[in-house]
Amino acid sequence: MGTTFRQAMAWLHTWSGLIVGWVLLAVFVTGTASYYRADISRWMRPELVQAAPLSPDAMARAAELGVAHLTAHAGGARTWFVGLPQPDSPVIDLFWRTKPGTPPGQARLDPATGAPAAIRDTKGGDFLYRFHFELHMPPLWGRWIVGICAMVMLVALISGIVTHRRIFADFFTLRRDKSPQRGWLDAHNVTGVLALPFHLMITYTGIVTLAVMYMPWGITTAYKGEAQTFFAESGQIPAPRAPAGQPGTLAPIGPMVRDAMAQVSEPLERLSIANPRDANSVVTAVFEEPHGLSHAHPQIAFDGVTGAVREVRQGGLKPATRTFTTMVGLHEAHFAGPALRILFFVCGLMGSAMVATGLVLWSVARLPKAGERGFLGLRLVQALNIGAVAGLPAGIAAYFLANRLLPLGLSGRGDWEIGAFFTIWGLVTLAALAGPGRRAWGAALAATAGLYLAVVAADLALVDHRWAGLFAGQARFVWFDATLLALAGLFAFAARKLARYAGPRRAARAAAAAPTRAGLGDFAPIGPSAR
Repeated sequence: MGTTFRQAMAWLHTWSGLIVGWVLLAVFVTGTASYYRADISRWMRPELVQAAPLSPDAMARAAELGVAHLTAHAGGARTWFVGLPQPDSPVIDLFWRTKPGTPPGQARLDPATGAPAAIRDTKGGDFLYRFHFELHMPPLWGRWIVGICAMVMLVALISGIVTHRRIFADFFTLRRDKSPQRGWLDAHNVTGVLALPFHLMITYTGIVTLAVMYMPWGITTAYKGEAQTFFAESGQIPAPRAPAGQPGTLAPIGPMVRDAMAQVSEPLERLSIANPRDANSVVTAVFEEPHGLSHAHPQIAFDGVTGAVREVRQGGLKPATRTFTTMVGLHEAHFAGPALRILFFVCGLMGSAMVATGLVLWSVARLPKAGERGFLGLRLVQALNIGAVAGLPAGIAAYFLANRLLPLGLSGRGDWEIGAFFTIWGLVTLAALAGPGRRAWGAALAATAGLYLAVVAADLALVDHRWAGLFAGQARFVWFDATLLALAGLFAFAARKLARYAGPRRAARAAAAAPTRAGLGDFAPIGPSAR
């Protein structure tokens, strides 16, 4: 570990970053994409067209259609969720839970007719968003793994600050013409220092958002395991209501929706209906959070049987809860306008680059010298680096490409898209395991660039983008396709730079391996000049 505190911190920074680096890179990449979660979902459902906000009467009608569908198809569920039409997603999004261990149900309806919406089945941006903190694993396991990695990330950041005595000089240092190890180190330093406040904020707030899950003992002890009571007393949700165990008939939902929209000025997002067939059923109207840092949704709870207002939650958070919701708001950036969201996105890209260059730097610093054979652990790390740095973006491109190419009526279409994501990611990693090295890096980066170009080509060929309205600002997805093209260009540039760098290296190795005595018609000088 070294004999000084700084050397110990350097050792800690190196190994803590390597051990969780591959998971952290996946978390950073998908989290950065999640800043545009709604936009990704819109791109992956091109059938939807931006609509005007609905009037209270139209919103009430949509809610009635949703409840009617749930009554007919999910009568035994313990909780119903009705996502109401929004301008960027003008469908009724239904979701219900029956009992623990049973998969939830889901449906999307046309708000005008109540019939199943004619849109493709896809998880959209929600898949990348949930992968960011669950890794497509059972939620408890995924969140614990991500939380532990985030804690190690915080350790790596702090030890990195201690290690860099010239941290401000590193901000301005990028030595392109030096050795590969020096170049990767400078890239790691620049991307780490340039957005260091963002890296510290996003890591710490990411841990805090799930702190209640990581440290539940205080709430468990004080509230005897009744976590819902804690959330109600802290001002986050209306007071819970235990089921009566007696049948009850749900009151008309339309008047509740109109009443709720009359009391709160924010857009109404969804309804939550607990125990819909019980005498103690509760209907909760959840609104979009007001503009600001605090991620707190106004809520109004109604008695499900009588339709009377039970509780209004609009502001009034306790200081500790307001601090917590502010941390969540900072992490998810719901408050950010277009310019600030771009800044968050760029900082997220730098965070991804910081982790990626750190992983590559570890292997570059341990490359075998001429004539030596790389040890198995190094070859494994190199292959995993290729799988993380190139394979993960290739998987995301495959996810987008599958959205455009899979048949619209395919059963389980959304799961097939996710399958394409993991398949391509896994194939890139396995190919790297078969032969890691510069050639594998070049092939993986070039393939990733080709996949992003294929996504744009498939999108342009299969979706009507209404180019006639381009100059009026009405053409859809122009900025999204432009971003995909930029990513294709970035990976192609990296592949080309790697190929140009590998050429002189191969020539040097060939010269070093040349015979040391003259052959027939050859002349090979003897001595140092031949090396």
